Amino acid sequence: MKILTKFNKKDLWTIPNILCYIRFALVPVFIVMYIRAQEPKQYLQAAAVVFASGLTDFFDGFIARQYNMVTELGKLIDPLADKLTQASLIFVLVLKIKWMFLLLILFVVMQLFMLIAGIVMLKKGKKLNGAKWFGKVSTTVFYGTMLFLVALPTLNTTVTNILMLICGAFLLLSFVLYIKEYVMMYREVKEAEE
Repeated sequence: MKILTKFNKKDLWTIPNILCYIRFALVPVFIVMYIRAQEPKQYLQAAAVVFASGLTDFFDGFIARQYNMVTELGKLIDPLADKLTQASLIFVLVLKIKWMFLLLILFVVMQLFMLIAGIVMLKKGKKLNGAKWFGKVSTTVFYGTMLFLVALPTLNTTVTNILMLICGAFLLLSFVLYIKEYVMMYREVKEAEE
């Protein structure tokens, strides 16, 4: 595959990429811990795994930028680890929270749009330069909400619904702003082609 020619063996073992592998490994650990959890302490332990995953996410990005360890492999696997972690959170919560499926639908539609729009733009020789500020804010709210819901499964239904509504509002806002970004990029490409 053409994409694999961009990687070299030393990229496999940079500290940021190793932290990324740890995030991949924590996904099944979290899923099993959450599904098996029955006592408050066990839910808190599952939430601690998510928190640890978030820390590795922060440090892999920080170290990569600070110490010039950004690699093509890292650019590929970092967002993949993010999406896998987010998907695992939302999928397991669907099992225990009544209206979580609405957030799941929004999340899946948004990710599919981003994937398809990204591929279309890449084919046209253009790409989105990293996550935008609104994407980062939305991701932070998403993780904060999910962490809360994982750690405190006995929350009052009203509080749970309010948290999901806030999370959904930020996801939707981010989605709309990303659509706007891709539409602008598409217009630029069309104008350049004329």
